[in-house]
Amino acid sequence: MHPALAVCLVFCGCCSNVVFLELLVRQFPGCGNIVTFSQFLFIAVEGFIFEANFGRKRPAIPMRYYLIMVAMFFTVSVVNNYALNLNIAMPLHMIFRSGSLIASMALGIIILKKRYSLSKYMSIALVSMGIFTCTFMSAKQVASDSSLNEEDGLHVFLWWLLGIAALTFALLMSARMGIFQETLYKQFGKHSKEALFYNHALPLPGFVLLAPNIYHHAVLFSQSEPFQIPVIGLTMPIMWFYLLMNVITQYVCIRGVFILTTECTSLTVTLVVTLRKFVSLIFSILYFRNPFTAWHWLGTAFVFVGTLMYTEVWNSLGPLLARWRKRPKEE
Repeated sequence: MHPALAVCLVFCGCCSNVVFLELLVRQFPGCGNIVTFSQFLFIAVEGFIFEANFGRKRPAIPMRYYLIMVAMFFTVSVVNNYALNLNIAMPLHMIFRSGSLIASMALGIIILKKRYSLSKYMSIALVSMGIFTCTFMSAKQVASDSSLNEEDGLHVFLWWLLGIAALTFALLMSARMGIFQETLYKQFGKHSKEALFYNHALPLPGFVLLAPNIYHHAVLFSQSEPFQIPVIGLTMPIMWFYLLMNVITQYVCIRGVFILTTECTSLTVTLVVTLRKFVSLIFSILYFRNPFTAWHWLGTAFVFVGTLMYTEVWNSLGPLLARWRKRPKEE
């Protein structure tokens, strides 16, 4: 597949996914578990058919390593989605998750004994400053919006702090999982599609622990207003339609990223994913009219400029622009 088409899949899939996720969360803030379960089930079934060949294909990486990776991946996914139930607004959720570079660098220094250039440390400082700015301003908004009385305001603010703690934990766990994957791929070679399947299939039994919550939201979804799907004319509860579209667009996004990793350099993949996050954030703010002050915009700019500095995209764009300028002009 052409890389340009893969980029289109990433942008269209991920931006649409954000829209349907926010539509779900605005109606039922605690629906993160049923969303996570549906995404895992869909990708696991697809992988079982097309990657595992109905269980006949043996994994290239020993199963014991996948079990460790899956424990991390399952925890990160559940905690990230559950944080939306703790007074965390979608824009802050997206900005916070964009700070994965900080966690990756910190754990890389501690675990892998890596050393980085001054520009890398400066970029991480910018990302940290951006996340701190957005988090601090969101804290002030939560405190002011929940000022019905002092007791209620404190209760809401404490839940928000718990949400920030959950996002921080998920960020560090995700970075640790990335380092674990890096060491596995060095030892056994890259098998990203296989890892995608096992990361989604093996955690499915873990959702038994969340079954009451999943069933509760399934009942609530079934009681939502009916919606007729355009073109095919099928009628279904609108929340189930939102969930179906969320799962499909999540799959399109993940497939687009997978294609990019096989067709492009890691720098290109990082740049595309970073730009996708920025576009998704802007879309979420404008379409859903989420509260976003000038300070939030400043913090967002710090995060994305810092990310681009870290990937050293400027060094790659320089020679490209130079070649474009030296191109012979058409008569």
